[in-house]
Amino acid sequence: MDMLTFSAKTVDEAVTKALIDLGTTSDKLEYEVIEKGSAGFLGIGAKPAIIRARKKESIQDNAVDFLAQIFDAMNMQVTIAAAFNEEEKELSITLEGDDMGILIGKRGQTLDSLQYLVSLIVNKNSDGYLRVKLDTENYREKRKKTLETLAKNIAYKVKRTKRPVSLEPMNPYERRIIHAALQNDKYVLTRSEGEEPFRHVVIALKKEVPVKRERYDKSRTSRYGKSGGGYRSEREHRYDRSERYGRSENTAVKAAEVSSEEPEISSEEE
Repeated sequence: MDMLTFSAKTVDEAVTKALIDLGTTSDKLEYEVIEKGSAGFLGIGAKPAIIRARKKESIQDNAVDFLAQIFDAMNMQVTIAAAFNEEEKELSITLEGDDMGILIGKRGQTLDSLQYLVSLIVNKNSDGYLRVKLDTENYREKRKKTLETLAKNIAYKVKRTKRPVSLEPMNPYERRIIHAALQNDKYVLTRSEGEEPFRHVVIALKKEVPVKRERYDKSRTSRYGKSGGGYRSEREHRYDRSERYGRSENTAVKAAEVSSEEPEISSEEE
């Protein structure tokens, strides 16, 4: 904002006049005295006090003025609300109006472009870096939920096919959402590849995936009757069969021999 000239009988009156005309308070007014003024002698030779003053522009004011000029050029009526968080060094700007879809654009590209331009304006004369967040109709939160759902679905696909998947190019903010959504996943990892504006996220399977195995228990008995889960040899099976069937055959032969024996008749009975 350019310096404006104000004059009055005294400097204090000139400052008061500047505050009224600029619609601000004394702590937000910047001025310099050009002429202190003098009362003269009996009003003869009196000179007015002259100052040059302007309203101190805050970070919010710079951002709002810049966006207002853009929306005026677009013939759009947009209400701009800005709030600065000193601790987090973040400027949050909310836009309200009719047909905000024009300002959002395809997948938020127009909104991201406006946010980038505002970031250049507020960081031009700033000592440290200030983060700018531009939003309308709660688009950022809706987009965040969409990206988190996308990340989980793609992670499931990677686990099933065991092949990496590259996502579409995204800005740094959206890439951070993908990384954060899958940072605790035990089976997949995420990495960013490419150069701006084509930098994208790749979701891939981790090289070492833990496999669940059953513990070996020596006390368990196998289906073949040998403890420790081992297997019996074919020779042992043949021996058991021959021994088992041999005993059965010998028993049957002995029973047959007993049943076939005829009692001897003594000569005395004859």
